Amino acid sequence: MKNAIFYVSYNLKKGASVPDFLQASKRLNDEYISKQKGYISWKQLVDGDLWVDLCTFETMEDAKNFEENSANPGELARKFYSFINFNTCKEHYFSIESNYEG
Repeated sequence: MKNAIFYVSYNLKKGASVPDFLQASKRLNDEYISKQKGYISWKQLVDGDLWVDLCTFETMEDAKNFEENSANPGELARKFYSFINFNTCKEHYFSIESNYEG
């Protein structure tokens, strides 16, 4: 069975505090996302103003169920989302075909 990645790219709102955003991200991960079925990892990448979240799940079904369940966010998610410029969001699902590690 192939693992799946839920990919989201976005920019933060102008003036958003990166340390506060990362703190909100960590709390969201530790208290909610990491407890979801099939969760493997969440990586946050940044290049200038562009942020990318890579959430890896055991299956595509787990990844899609996670995204559907996130439609009604709790307080931790609302705090995380408050930093994001939603006009810049792009999301996609990927299945992992190959994985090369050192």
